[in-house]
Amino acid sequence: MSSAGSPVAKGAFDLAAVRHVLLHLLTPMLMCLGMGLAYLGAFVTPSPNHLPVAIVGSGPEAKVLAQTVHDKAAARGESVDVSTVADRAQAGHRLAEQDLAGAFVPSPKAPELLVASASSDMSATAAQKVFTPVATAQDKPLKVTDLAPPAHGDPTGQGVFFLLVAVSIGSYASVAVLGGAGAALRMRGRAALVAGTSFVVSLIGAALAGPLFHLVSRGLWGVWGMAWLYSAGILFLGVGLHTFLKRWTTLTMMVLFVMLNFTSSGGLFRPELLNGFFGALHSFWNGAGFVEGVRGLVYFDHHGLGGHLVTLTGWLVAGLLATGVAAVWERRQRTLSPRREEPAAPGAAYEEREEEMEESVGV
Repeated sequence: MSSAGSPVAKGAFDLAAVRHVLLHLLTPMLMCLGMGLAYLGAFVTPSPNHLPVAIVGSGPEAKVLAQTVHDKAAARGESVDVSTVADRAQAGHRLAEQDLAGAFVPSPKAPELLVASASSDMSATAAQKVFTPVATAQDKPLKVTDLAPPAHGDPTGQGVFFLLVAVSIGSYASVAVLGGAGAALRMRGRAALVAGTSFVVSLIGAALAGPLFHLVSRGLWGVWGMAWLYSAGILFLGVGLHTFLKRWTTLTMMVLFVMLNFTSSGGLFRPELLNGFFGALHSFWNGAGFVEGVRGLVYFDHHGLGGHLVTLTGWLVAGLLATGVAAVWERRQRTLSPRREEPAAPGAAYEEREEEMEESVGV
């Protein structure tokens, strides 16, 4: 005896089921490949890539030393851009503008390296490796003076990067919820939820940065504002894209805001220690706008803050545009499909659960 779904069709059903599962496994496999390519490609072999350093001095000796340092670095396979600055004050100014990773002050008795580790502890360390042989050749220890150390609660200066990770995950993971569970709402309702969700995410970020871990010593309200701007940009863009990408939204969000974002943010390695691809992304990606904006606000007297706010605002505008286009598309689809409100076809609920399950992989 047989009926629908009976053992008679078991073999064909199993084959189709396996094929179906394998198709859905494509998403986590692509995530695995993408994360490996991004993180290993950006972080596994950091090396100076036009590392900007300077020699303090304006005479012929300073210029000869600058050329010597450049040539020795090139012989080691490192790309170091060595310039000269007139005096210690000018060196400090350029470090505050984050134009230099380090400035070497020659001295027969006490050679000194000026750094600003709040900009990047890794870049400061790289500069120290460049100039330590110069001091060693004089049989003198290299004195390192940090003109902009990070906050007491963030001794390595990398806490801002991990704050970026927390805010990013809270944002892109919420896209799966708003896109899946919130699909029954009109876009206007989802947009309101986006505004509220990004507000909550930013408050969590501010609490982590301030009272919980003391990652910043001042400017906490500004950090909160940038976190809200950053989170809202991700959420609006994700909710807008979900209308068109459906189950592929989470993978797209991970590519944009994890694989390409964390690696190019400058939170661990600034552009001078990254390869050309990730270094170029640093100039306009939203994660870099948040990390560098926080640094400029907290440590460098607002230098460059305006440009980083423009970057974050640009991403928010892109998100608003994506949401607006999605709202128009959905309204048009409702107009062209008057039977939309009829009972769903058999299997529709199953497909919807599948979509939500696949989206949850990235969460």
